Amino acid sequence: MAATGDDAAAMDSISRAPAAPNPAATSSGHAEGPVDASESLAVAPKKHSTNSDGGVETAEEAVEPAEPDINELCTDMFEKMAIFLQGELTATCEDYRLLENMNKLTSLKYMEMKDISINISRNLQDLNNKYASLQPYLDQINQIEEQVSSLEQAAYKLDAYSKKLEARFKKLEKR
Repeated sequence: MAATGDDAAAMDSISRAPAAPNPAATSSGHAEGPVDASESLAVAPKKHSTNSDGGVETAEEAVEPAEPDINELCTDMFEKMAIFLQGELTATCEDYRLLENMNKLTSLKYMEMKDISINISRNLQDLNNKYASLQPYLDQINQIEEQVSSLEQAAYKLDAYSKKLEARFKKLEKR
């Protein structure tokens, strides 16, 4: 079965040999810059022919552009690669500068925190010393509290005993 339409045109363009370079494009000796492949293709006129395969049309033939100067392309590539690498290195340097600044700032914050912790430690030591100096007085207060508690118990016992005596006295008085 023979190919028709777009399939035939695609196969036809693939099977054709590339055309010779365009002498007008290489006469200047260097390219003016990157050339779009679709603009640089020379287009052959369309051939309308009919054959026994059902009237297959052939597609336009694409002609390869002239080879640009390899040295210029290499130079252009190296310049662009240098610009790219310079940008990458610049970005990396900026990242390291930012990291360095962040480390310096963090170091300062830790120094501040160290000073604060030293002050807190000093104040805690002062409080511990004051507590130690007050400890004899606190011990006396605890002793007095125990004595008051035992005195209170004695007062309750005395009150209970006096109530019993009063009740006996009233009982004896009634007789």
